[in-house]
Amino acid sequence: MSEILNSAISKVQNAKYAFCRFITANDTGKNGSHQAGFYIPKCAVALLFDKPGVKGENKDKLVKVKWQDDFITDSRFIYYGQGTRNEYRITRFGKNFPFFEEDNVGDLLIIAQQSEDYYYGFVLQTDQDIDDFFAFFNLSPDMTNQLIDVAQSNTPEKQLESNIQELVSLYIDFPETVQMAKMAREIYNRIHQISDKDICRTPDLQLLKWIDTEYSLFRGFEEKIYAPIYSVPFPNCQELVRFSNTILNRRKSRAGKSLEHHLATIFTAAQLKYEEQAVTEDNKKPDFLFPDGKAYHDLLFPADKLIFLGAKTTCKDRWRQVLNEANRIETKYLFTLQQGISKNQLLEMRHEHLKLVVPASYRSSFDKEFQPEIETLASFIEIVKSKQEGKTIYPV
Repeated sequence: MSEILNSAISKVQNAKYAFCRFITANDTGKNGSHQAGFYIPKCAVALLFDKPGVKGENKDKLVKVKWQDDFITDSRFIYYGQGTRNEYRITRFGKNFPFFEEDNVGDLLIIAQQSEDYYYGFVLQTDQDIDDFFAFFNLSPDMTNQLIDVAQSNTPEKQLESNIQELVSLYIDFPETVQMAKMAREIYNRIHQISDKDICRTPDLQLLKWIDTEYSLFRGFEEKIYAPIYSVPFPNCQELVRFSNTILNRRKSRAGKSLEHHLATIFTAAQLKYEEQAVTEDNKKPDFLFPDGKAYHDLLFPADKLIFLGAKTTCKDRWRQVLNEANRIETKYLFTLQQGISKNQLLEMRHEHLKLVVPASYRSSFDKEFQPEIETLASFIEIVKSKQEGKTIYPV
């Protein structure tokens, strides 16, 4: 772990309230927004004020924020309640504040309250740091833009929680990743009466619901299996570090693999022809090939009927890894849960013929110029169907 990440985790653990969200193009002003500072949603008002703002009145509070354990800004928390506005923001960062640049889009902003008027601020800029932060607090990318539950005691609806605890009680060890992903889907689908038809109609929504349910399920297994270990003092620091690394590595490994399992379930429900981990050149194994590896290696099969899809929970640094995984396919698709990427990287992706696929609700977090080029999961499925059924999709 980097020093900044370690410090961010420590400050969040000891905070009265803590909050995280991805920095978007709106924050940096790249979407033409003239609003100052970082927007804070109403669900996180406790981070800023003791009491919510009253509509019809503005409200503010002056605070000090120490950024990256390096420099301090005299900032302002403000509620805009007059006229048509009804929003909270953190403003006043100074002319040389370094995190409003184009390249900061997609970084993870973290705010932790130490006292009434003193806060810590961090910006995590690499996929590794962001993934490690999520893993430490057992968050999914969809759990950002809200207060962080430091105690990891977020509870879903009562019925879902009850089903999760009942299932966890049946096991003495972690299930395989593919099994845990399946259990999460089955629990959620049963409680909410989700059919294959529902999955096909709203694949973006169902994917995020499954991911959140699996995080809750995984948290239940952690509490049961690890509690007997961490409730006893460790003999030395080395054993404590080894145990911590075991937890973090399991979390990160599961998150990436489970995303692929959930996507595969959606593709199956949509009756798409695909193969996972088919071998291509130099023994590369793309996450998904449509229709399959046999067609890919058949040089008589039209290359324009082949589709490649990689899957990465975050891709700010890792997107280039998929570029050489299927040489026959010029335009490659990459599904990610990343919310926002800098314009420079989006330009690089365009140049490299890489197209992003994101949950529909995430597309607005990207630069407006590039939003039309970014596919949702639903639109990507339609693209695959059109090639496999020989139909033509006309641009909207």
